[in-house]
Amino acid sequence: MTQIVDHPSIDAIRKGFEDGLATRGFVPGKSIKWEVQSAQGSPATAAQIARKFVGDGPDVIVAIGTPSAQALAAATKTIPIVFAGLSDPIGAKLVESIEHPGHNVTGSAQYAPVGHQLDLVKELVPAVSKIGVIYNPGEANSVAVLARIKQEAQNRAIEIVEATANRSSDVSASAQSLVGKVDALFVPQDNTAVSALEAIIQVAYSAKIPFFASDSGSVERGALASVGMDEQVIGELAGQIAADILEGKKPQDIPVALGDKTSLAINLKSAKRMGVTIPDAVVARALHVVE
Repeated sequence: MTQIVDHPSIDAIRKGFEDGLATRGFVPGKSIKWEVQSAQGSPATAAQIARKFVGDGPDVIVAIGTPSAQALAAATKTIPIVFAGLSDPIGAKLVESIEHPGHNVTGSAQYAPVGHQLDLVKELVPAVSKIGVIYNPGEANSVAVLARIKQEAQNRAIEIVEATANRSSDVSASAQSLVGKVDALFVPQDNTAVSALEAIIQVAYSAKIPFFASDSGSVERGALASVGMDEQVIGELAGQIAADILEGKKPQDIPVALGDKTSLAINLKSAKRMGVTIPDAVVARALHVVE
């Protein structure tokens, strides 16, 4: 397994993947040989890991994060590749279609519920007119999600203000650049931004700007709220696909699995520090509440 970076959301996907494999009798480190490497946010390192894994000649290579999956796809056209948790595998040119992947690559995808995410922002910040989005323009996954955010925002009379961060070290400055220009901050499923989430949280605390995320792991770390896919389930779906391949199926014959289970997470402590009052009705419907 190769992952583009380390952070709680990716950890949850990896845990789900391992559980999905184990339910089929493939227990990492016991009944199967297993190796995990992180690119630490570097596409160049992701490419090195991909070449190394291809040289090892495994039965399956797993990728979490679009850059890692793309690096693998460029490195081999024969070894089965299973991705986990991508938002737009078609746009990333990894598969021909959801139903018919077409090559040696398939996996699980999570289409971000951006409409629900923007509705949550409006519910908790009723006067919102501008939302700052922090993302890495080098991540195809993030660019695809941003396009959907803009479309949904236009339908809600909300303006999206972009702030790019090519590296984790750029995230703090990107967040700071939005202070005074927006009514709320939002981070999509962007590995660069999420890996430096604490930098955004500190800006949000200092400037009292509500900061929304795409996953419950980020809310645990200090974001105000999220409506996101269940990363554990996304990982389990990919684990089941890997098990299918280990049992003899070909990747091109396995449709991409789509996660459709969403959940609301709220951080009441962060709400106070960001100057937001959370209605009791919102707290009541949250699956995860941080107090």
